Amino acid sequence: MSRREAATYLRLSEMTVHRLASAGHIQRVKIGRRALYRREDLDRLIAQGARRA
Repeated sequence: MSRREAATYLRLSEMTVHRLASAGHIQRVKIGRRALYRREDLDRLIAQGARRA
C-alpha cells in the first residue's frame, strides 16, 4: 500500500509514516521511486506498540 494508505490505516500523518520507515521501524519496499508498505509490517508495528503500553 502507498504511504497515504499506510498513514490512513495507522491513523498517522504521511510524514510520521515516512519517519518511522526512515528510522527502520516499518519495512518498505521500493519499486522505482515508489515506497510501498505491507499490511503485515504495519500490523506488527501496531502489535509492538500495544505491548509497550
